[in-house]
Amino acid sequence: MIAVSSLGHRGSPIRWDDVQFTRDYDKWLAYAQSKTANALFAVQLDEFGARDGLRAFSVQPGKISTPLALHITHAEMVAAGWIDEQGTLLDPTFKTPEQGTATQVWAATSPLLAGLGGLYCEDCDVARATTGDADAGVHPHAIDPEQAERLWKLSAELTGVDAFASRV
Repeated sequence: MIAVSSLGHRGSPIRWDDVQFTRDYDKWLAYAQSKTANALFAVQLDEFGARDGLRAFSVQPGKISTPLALHITHAEMVAAGWIDEQGTLLDPTFKTPEQGTATQVWAATSPLLAGLGGLYCEDCDVARATTGDADAGVHPHAIDPEQAERLWKLSAELTGVDAFASRV
């Protein structure tokens, strides 16, 4: 199973005091937390499924210019240095959709990952843990097994669904 995360995960761990942003909503913090949650989901799913051969990974596809960015204003993209005023892509770190999917396909099929799981992957490799602002790596809060278990339990409580209830 592949969960799509993002370098955006660095912007926020799970905000346990207000997980659903019922106060002080900020779209970038909400996005960051959602990407942290995706990575943590893969960690916990792998923990539950490994003994049955179900492995899970989270991946960081990179920045990709697609219509998914439709909720980011033109001004925000210009301010971030992604595009110029005319809409021309300026940021050389953007990937094509094909390049962005490469790590997802790699994580799902690579024999190099046989017997492994719960890992955060990027650029067709396992990401290294980091706390810096480099253009690569995963922050510890997004791969923490205790946070993953806590989020799984909260999700099960909120949805009333826990496929692995007998294993907790």
